[in-house]
Amino acid sequence: MNDKKINPVQVWKQMEDLLAPQLSFSLSDRAVYSHLLRHSRLEGKLQFQFSIPWLAHGVGVTSKTARDAVRRLIARGVLHLVERNTQAHHVVRLRLPSEVRAVRAAKIAPYRPAPAPHAAVNLEEEDFLRTRPLRQAIHAREDGRCFYCLRPITCKRWCIDHVVPRAQSGRNSYRNLVSCCLDCNSKKAEHHAVEFVRSLYRDRRLSDHDLTGRLRALDHLAAGKLIPPLPGQRHTVN
Repeated sequence: MNDKKINPVQVWKQMEDLLAPQLSFSLSDRAVYSHLLRHSRLEGKLQFQFSIPWLAHGVGVTSKTARDAVRRLIARGVLHLVERNTQAHHVVRLRLPSEVRAVRAAKIAPYRPAPAPHAAVNLEEEDFLRTRPLRQAIHAREDGRCFYCLRPITCKRWCIDHVVPRAQSGRNSYRNLVSCCLDCNSKKAEHHAVEFVRSLYRDRRLSDHDLTGRLRALDHLAAGKLIPPLPGQRHTVN
């Protein structure tokens, strides 16, 4: 099955302006994504088979660097691993920026500008994936820790996750978005947050006290009590 016609210039702009910054791509992540894009979707191939040595040679990096980049892209939902056969070939589907869950709702084009300084922000109507300052406000609210497992994370490793998954009509509201680590973002997938938090407790990644606190935090989030900080802006709530 061939891919529908793709605008390479638009895809490249979306990668540079949205995908790479939001998912904190490293240089090797960018190079690997671009190389696989060139040989798969831009060639009309929805699925693509490659080996790590081929990829490393084409990008000009070591096999370990290429393999680590592929793993990160899979964890971030940019690559979907269809098969890994006994000949060490990977069969993947590479997602375009507009197909990646983490950025799909960011209004790919045209890009809307950030709110003007001191402009009123209606928290209940705002799309918090719309601009970088709004996304940063979600990260700032969690104060450098994963909302789910409470592990300290840096800006190189954080993600934004939907508490109620997009597949279940979860919104891009501050009541439904949290900052979390890559590991939790990958493992939670389409599960509801309460179910996922309880699984962290069963895996002994949360104590009794932590579990109670996370469940309470989820209640406060849904009730609109965890308002993200937007410096220099006035908030309006319906």
